[in-house]
Amino acid sequence: MTERSGTRPLRVVVTGGAGFIGSHLCARLLDGGHRVWAVDNFDPFYPETVKRAGVAPLLRRENFRLVEADVCEPAATGEALRAAGLDDGADVLVHLAARAGVRPSIEHPLLYSRVNVEGTAATLELARRLSIPAYVFGGSSSVYGNAASVPFREDDPVAAPISPYAATKRAGELLCHAHGHLYGTGIVCLRFFTVYGPRQRPDLAIHKFARLMRAGEPIPFFGDGSTERDYTYVDDIVQGVEGAIRYALAHPGCFEIVNLGENGTVSLSRLVSLLASSLGVEPVLNRLPAQPGDVQRTCADVSRARALLGYRPSVPIEAGIPRFVEWFRATG
Repeated sequence: MTERSGTRPLRVVVTGGAGFIGSHLCARLLDGGHRVWAVDNFDPFYPETVKRAGVAPLLRRENFRLVEADVCEPAATGEALRAAGLDDGADVLVHLAARAGVRPSIEHPLLYSRVNVEGTAATLELARRLSIPAYVFGGSSSVYGNAASVPFREDDPVAAPISPYAATKRAGELLCHAHGHLYGTGIVCLRFFTVYGPRQRPDLAIHKFARLMRAGEPIPFFGDGSTERDYTYVDDIVQGVEGAIRYALAHPGCFEIVNLGENGTVSLSRLVSLLASSLGVEPVLNRLPAQPGDVQRTCADVSRARALLGYRPSVPIEAGIPRFVEWFRATG
């Protein structure tokens, strides 16, 4: 997706563009010669300074604009985008803005519904108002719930979410389907599987564990350590999002749901061991009961992503954790 490959530069709106995945995607798009408008309201879910630091290098790039707006307000967001130079529409909107996290969603279900459900509906309406022909939705593997079969396939039943967060992400997919049916927008819904890497949110397990381990403090260790996740390095996720952009643009009116993961599982015990080894510490575990809303395992079947998006994940956990630790040490 570069000028060198003969593809014209795109005009891309990225909601949540100052966040973890969003800032990585914006950088990759800019490297490809595209113009990017990142929309973010710097929600206080985690410190604003973290997001500001992540997006700071992008502010010096000629084709980048940071638009501070709340995606739940499509009219105001549209005006802010036009004021930032997006006066003749965009090629694609990538919707990554969301309230993330299973456990906090159990404590704040109404807030999650507003941001994740109303926010998705609002960005779909924004795409309609700005005549944006393609839309990519950042979904979650949490929609699968405690699915019995592994790996998870996109045609598996997803009618039994076990957390408000998972329910809001499934609702987002359904809103996308209805919108595409009514207005002919090309839509790809991506189900992300446990994304990690540099600039990961400080509340997420790998970053939180690293911070506690380095300080010699115990880490919260829920359950017996047998829970398994398909940890996906952020560079692989961004490569998949780029593929989704290409696909949505090349297939007007499409609607696809696609997994993005590494197609493997890592237990909580194994994750802690890898992280401790990279940090050169001996972990101290604070053993706690399993958490409500947590699924036993996640694992992505990525055959559809390979076929439709050209997705080729290339960073296994054994390589990704040392890369994360290198960034963690450099910034901490």
